Amino acid sequence: MRTHTVIDSPVGGLTVVAEDGALTGLYFDGHRRRPADDTFGERTDEGFDAVRRQLREYFDGERQDFDLPLAPQGNDFQRRVWDLLTTIPYGETCSYGDLARRLGEPALAQAVGAANALNPVSVVIPCHRVVATDGSLRGYAGGLDRKRFLLGLEEPAAERADRLF
Repeated sequence: MRTHTVIDSPVGGLTVVAEDGALTGLYFDGHRRRPADDTFGERTDEGFDAVRRQLREYFDGERQDFDLPLAPQGNDFQRRVWDLLTTIPYGETCSYGDLARRLGEPALAQAVGAANALNPVSVVIPCHRVVATDGSLRGYAGGLDRKRFLLGLEEPAAERADRLF
């Protein structure tokens, strides 16, 4: 059975979708490629305590990794990319090309980017940690302002202190 709830956060409302106790979606308000709301199932607050708590801890700077059951829906290649995203450490970034090489498919950087863009469980599966080869920010389903916010939230304190402005 699929259900959903909406959780307030510093980046706006987050629509969290679960099926049989596992997260299948986490979408921002205005999320690009967001499925139709009628596919999210009944709205309820029941069954979302763990994700609500872990998201609060993450946004409060008290959590670096999520420990939630995940069941994102996608093809085999997409799921391989999404699994790899969960291995990018908090406070670090990597490029689409880096991910393609880690998959053993160095020529598939654009395909990795396309799979990254379709990640249905934003924040928890940290697609925001993927940047262009030159370090610049590219598209983000939640918008570049949210991507900047999330990367800033995760920025190591030493790097923040070293910035001139």
